Amino acid sequence: MVKKTGGGNKHKKKKNNPSTTEIERELVFKVESQEYGQVSRLLGNCRLEIQCFDGKTRLGNIRGSMRKKVWIKVNDVVLVSLRDFEDGKCDVIHKYESKEVNRLKMLDEIPKTVKTIDDLEDKEEDIGIDFVESDDDEKEKVEINFDDI
Repeated sequence: MVKKTGGGNKHKKKKNNPSTTEIERELVFKVESQEYGQVSRLLGNCRLEIQCFDGKTRLGNIRGSMRKKVWIKVNDVVLVSLRDFEDGKCDVIHKYESKEVNRLKMLDEIPKTVKTIDDLEDKEEDIGIDFVESDDDEKEKVEINFDDI
């Protein structure tokens, strides 16, 4: 008897496929006319505002083969292809995972000050407010008799 998987024909094909399991990808380095950058804002319509590590802010477009397959969020590190005719625009050609970002930091390809989403989630910021009950609060309680009202 066939098990209900909650999916169709493609779900069953992907179940035992080794390509869907996590395999370490080959690290992609930049070449001439490419630059590393970090996403600072999502603008919609597959457009992003990218803070490139050469110090410039550019408007980036997600290339067609990445659309609806690779999801890009704020603070993700990406590889962009620069345009010769427009310095303010670029095309996103690769998104780096957190492990790959750490390897790029170790190889001094990107600055060590780059914060990823994993780094931001690990730190719990203490703003200095403690919520503690004191014994004085119990003494100040006043009993109200509803029969007297």
